[in-house]
Amino acid sequence: MKLWGGRFSKEMSGDTLAFTRSLDFDLKLWPYDLAVTRVHAAALNLCGLLSDEELRSVQEALEAMESELEEGIFPFRPDDEDIHTAVERELVERIGEAGARLRAARSRNDQVAADMRLYVKKESAAVARLLLALCEALLEKAEAHLGVIMPGFTHLQPAQPILLSHHLHAYLEMLRRDLERLREAKRRADVCPLGSGALAGVTFPLDRRLMAEELGFAAISANSVDAVSDRDFLADFLYALCMASVHMSRLCEELVLWSSPLFGLLELDDAYATGSSLMPQKKNPDIAELMRGRAARAIGTLQQLLALLKGLPLAYNRDLQEDKEATFSLVEGLKRGIRALTGMIVTMGLDSARMRELASRGYLTATDLADYLVRKGVPFLRAHEVAGKAVSMCVGRGVELSELPLEDLTSLHPAIGDDIYDHIRAEASVEMRDLPGGTATRQVREALRRAREWLEEEMEYWRE
Repeated sequence: MKLWGGRFSKEMSGDTLAFTRSLDFDLKLWPYDLAVTRVHAAALNLCGLLSDEELRSVQEALEAMESELEEGIFPFRPDDEDIHTAVERELVERIGEAGARLRAARSRNDQVAADMRLYVKKESAAVARLLLALCEALLEKAEAHLGVIMPGFTHLQPAQPILLSHHLHAYLEMLRRDLERLREAKRRADVCPLGSGALAGVTFPLDRRLMAEELGFAAISANSVDAVSDRDFLADFLYALCMASVHMSRLCEELVLWSSPLFGLLELDDAYATGSSLMPQKKNPDIAELMRGRAARAIGTLQQLLALLKGLPLAYNRDLQEDKEATFSLVEGLKRGIRALTGMIVTMGLDSARMRELASRGYLTATDLADYLVRKGVPFLRAHEVAGKAVSMCVGRGVELSELPLEDLTSLHPAIGDDIYDHIRAEASVEMRDLPGGTATRQVREALRRAREWLEEEMEYWRE
């Protein structure tokens, strides 16, 4: 059974059906399609288009179909175009006229729009909960390693000493913004398009607000033409996933680098690493590498949707069928990836001694030497030059700043005294940055406390 056909004198060709059929991927929408159908049937009953007895038969049939879909025994047919066609066909075959009446006052256009909005609402929450578990893993590592000093980097070059906890907190801030974007994506999807029909609205007095309420929507769409053609909410969702993927990709890049023996800052748990088919010694961070790749897929999926939308005239066009397959694949793959990445973070071992060792190399306290001179009244431009000469002296001798004899330092500027060594130790460098947002232990401890409060609030918001 097709949802259309009276105007046609020929059956759809096999090639046409094969090309236009979307059941293979939009099957994922069946829970939402059944929910929308239930609410639509109730609305038709209130309009007098479906009797109480017919409504009961529809509800009973939908319950039976729900069980069959959950168990994987629903009787799909090769000519089912999509999940909507399959559900309606079965209703007609099972309950006859009552099933045939359900097509009144709705179109696949507003039906699929409602299904996709419900999908985005649910998956925004599902992804958010996984990101919160990742946040928990990062926060626990930061709390457990408060006080551990590591080299901070710019241009991937050693720059200044920072606390490891401060570095990890930076990723928490990124993920906090991602969760804000998911909140907004969920809010933008929270609009019910039912009653829009194909594009112009319907002629029957559906209680749109009641339908929205029963489906858990916060509002109803304001324009029927826009309602059936709008996929902005999906673009918002994909953008949120893109940014989260980019942030996780940056984290994963560092996990790849840090787990290399050349850095030696962390050791991956065997359960979250892979080996080489040729080289027995290898321990590869494949989860992190695949998550970098997943970010490329997320970016591509958003780009695909935007390219799809840019040339569409109003209202609905079949091109919009292409919004689903890549989205569904991305979301499922990303959820698996976040779970694996979280396990990787939870189980990895961090080498605090190695981090502290590297923080003492590479002249990371050169800026502190310049700041020391500024406190002695030397203009920063001149102090910067002196510190640069000190570094050049260290390079020539193969030593670190703290290893230069006092007479060599004072030869560079008479304002340098024997208290200089208290200022160019990594610990001193860290603790002097004692202002909100800085890397001093007091500030980082407070930042982690606030992060813990935020995480608990966010978990409550996204709780099922």
